[in-house]
Amino acid sequence: MTANTETKTHTIDATGRAAGRVASEVATILMGKHKATYEPHTIGSSERVHVVNAGQIKVYPAKLDGKIYYRHTNYPGGLRTKTLKEVMADDPTKVIRMAVEKMLPKNKLRPLMLKNLKIDA
Repeated sequence: MTANTETKTHTIDATGRAAGRVASEVATILMGKHKATYEPHTIGSSERVHVVNAGQIKVYPAKLDGKIYYRHTNYPGGLRTKTLKEVMADDPTKVIRMAVEKMLPKNKLRPLMLKNLKIDA
């Protein structure tokens, strides 16, 4: 018996789609939940996901200023915030990457799954 080591690449077009909808589809593929052989304690599959046109996602105008991304510098008073508008202006691929990252399991498998993700603006 030989193992099938062929890698399949899924290409997902994000044009006109909400970031969360795209991210949930990507996370499902990276975890391997779309296959009948899904096991939560292993990496889903050797399949790769390529998201194209990440800069053309659909965003409601109220969400551009209302959605806030937080990070902390681990220094006192070090809470930094950015709105969705600022993140989209800097790097639109970060919006999809952060959404996918938060949908993946919070364990040692997460960085290994994220290696199979490629996002193009």
